[in-house]
Amino acid sequence: MLVLGIETSCDETGLALLDDGLGLLAHAVHSQVDMHRAYGGVVPELASRDHIRRVLPLLDQVLVQAGRRASEIDAIAVTIGPGLIGALLVGASIAHGLGAALGRPVVGVHHLEGHLLSPLLARPAPSFPFVALLVSGGHTQLLHVRAVGAYRLLGDTVDDAAGEAFDKAARLLGLGYPGGPAVSRLAEFGTPGAVTMPRPMLHSGDLTFSFSGLKTAVLTAVRKIDSTCDQARADLARGFVDAVVDVLAAKSMQALKECTANTLVVAGGVGANAQLRERLAVDSSRHNTQVFFPPPELCTDNGAMIAMAGLARLQRGAVDPRRSFTVYPRWTLAEASA
Repeated sequence: MLVLGIETSCDETGLALLDDGLGLLAHAVHSQVDMHRAYGGVVPELASRDHIRRVLPLLDQVLVQAGRRASEIDAIAVTIGPGLIGALLVGASIAHGLGAALGRPVVGVHHLEGHLLSPLLARPAPSFPFVALLVSGGHTQLLHVRAVGAYRLLGDTVDDAAGEAFDKAARLLGLGYPGGPAVSRLAEFGTPGAVTMPRPMLHSGDLTFSFSGLKTAVLTAVRKIDSTCDQARADLARGFVDAVVDVLAAKSMQALKECTANTLVVAGGVGANAQLRERLAVDSSRHNTQVFFPPPELCTDNGAMIAMAGLARLQRGAVDPRRSFTVYPRWTLAEASA
């Protein structure tokens, strides 16, 4: 089965072709970062208009890359929520237009389910069940994943997600947008322990996250350092990154213990963070568990993860054709579970 995946939930336009036997044949992503950088964040109307311009050229690109024709597509998977309503409508409209033209089914996919299942595209791939750390710009969650569509929320953030905290710390440090990669790169030059940041809810006894206090701590620290000193800024970035990584790693190990699981899957944009990957690899080895990451290029929003989620639902027969005809800007993963 050849599945076309379409992702347009925010500021990346992603398309991919996934074959159930041959794997990922092609994928292409256009990022709108340069367009939104001048505004310090995503402008929804601009995002929607840019998706309209990009989807069909990207479709042509992945078809050429895969050496396939549009008529060979067996099904279309598209993100229908959560996300920016205008951006979601672009993807859904094009998916249903293609579906009608080709006479193929359209599968509506939850954006976070795409992230959750993206490590299945890696080789080797994890097996069910596993604990998932879903960490991105808008979400920081721990889930117990028993199978496709069987997700139990273990812990969520009560305020800022880790990715939001990275973006806000970047602005305070005078770095560019998006903040995550910029802060991570600067932190590589920082001295470990030179700046100590709080570890919010590290010892809360549950799997809840909170990063707003850490953002405030960065604001306070920025006011005390010489902002013209590169080393001082790098030390502060290192202190911030170490704090976030400590919390994420500790809660992940706690979740594995509570679920008596031995497999951790990391998904979402922050999953590409080098410091987080290194720490989780060390901690997992120490606890005799395995950790799986998607390929770095598939950590951010992309069509491959949507194709993967769509294929998984098609194989299980867990597809509601009525749902794919609309979009859900606010949609919990529990509502999308089979």
